[in-house]
Amino acid sequence: MSAFLIEGGKKLSGSIAVQGAKNSVLPILAATILTGGISVIHNCPQLTDVDASIAILRHLGCEVCRDGEDITVDSAPMNRYDVPDRLMREMRSSVVFLGAVLGRMGCAELSMPGGCELGPRPIDLHLAALKSMGADVDGQGGSLNCCCQALQGQEIVLSIASVGATENIMLAACCAEGTTVISNAAREPEIVDLQRFLRAAGADIAGAGSSTVVIRGRRPLHEVEHTIIADRIVAATYLSAAAAAGGEVELTGVDRCCMLPVLEVYRMAGCEIHTWPDRIEMCCPHQLKGVRPIRTAPYPGFPTDAQPPVLAALAMADGTSVFVETIFENRFRHAGELLRMGADIRVEGRVAVVCGVEQLLGAAVHSPDLRGGAALVVAALGAEGSSKVTGLSHIDRGYSRLEQDFTRLGAKIRRVNEKQS
Repeated sequence: MSAFLIEGGKKLSGSIAVQGAKNSVLPILAATILTGGISVIHNCPQLTDVDASIAILRHLGCEVCRDGEDITVDSAPMNRYDVPDRLMREMRSSVVFLGAVLGRMGCAELSMPGGCELGPRPIDLHLAALKSMGADVDGQGGSLNCCCQALQGQEIVLSIASVGATENIMLAACCAEGTTVISNAAREPEIVDLQRFLRAAGADIAGAGSSTVVIRGRRPLHEVEHTIIADRIVAATYLSAAAAAGGEVELTGVDRCCMLPVLEVYRMAGCEIHTWPDRIEMCCPHQLKGVRPIRTAPYPGFPTDAQPPVLAALAMADGTSVFVETIFENRFRHAGELLRMGADIRVEGRVAVVCGVEQLLGAAVHSPDLRGGAALVVAALGAEGSSKVTGLSHIDRGYSRLEQDFTRLGAKIRRVNEKQS
């Protein structure tokens, strides 16, 4: 077990290149199955979730080589269609292998996925879509067994704009006969990145980034080289840390357009922000101002994953901020830990009222989940005194070099074994 020891109250200053997007690299690694050859993926962050995806690929028979942030996958030797429970439990996003494995092999045997406990996240939409395309799905006893003789393109209308369902349908549809049309598709930048990969590999797919995605299946795919986009949630976390601790930071490599909801919040809070197509600079005041209510929503709305670190920063604002969580019912689990640091937060159901305090105080806190853990790091960087953040296994799922990046920005943060702390 390890922990972060953080000495708060140090202003942040400097420039950071934002890591590759976790929510982009995972479905793209699953998509390498469809090429039947070599895929070279650049800008892959060093994450435990990426390690889990690599383990799944190797179990399926693929050859995988990692060299720093470059991953090479040769899916030609793939000879299995089952993913064991021990691998599926390591991350929620493992369910995206369902569409890819089914499309490539005609069968897929998986267990229900694991991941952060943020509330019910049923995969009914995934399964209903695959059934409509001709798959025979048996979901009894916590296992998924899917088989089909030949997937058929369909018009699929999603009741909610699910990112995972959109990705699974896109992957399966590349191997289906005819045309698949996804209506009310998720519009996230990571969906666009998956389309870029598939098109580079020869797929006939268009519309990602809009609510309608069209895939004309059964096109032969080929070897491909692709670079993962920057992680907008990591970027939001770094901006939140600068807002909490004060100072001036520059983020490079990140698309400003996908950051607009977060940037607008910090502009309201009194930060000075300058943007370029792939660069953001933010200068933060001594104390933030409370902002109007923030309501999470699917892209292009305010991202639910950015809510915890932004909430942590605004816990030290002058005034009251209200957060309405519409995506996950258990997204405020970090609030209880922030109370240990002196925050004034009242949570009722899916609403959190944050009455800003002048100063948080260092404390020993535990990460409840991935983004909640990042929120605690943000709060600790802005707090007075020393903090210990445990539960780093959650944080390591989504942040590849958190302590190194913050150290470069002037923070006092180090990772230690629990017995050393």
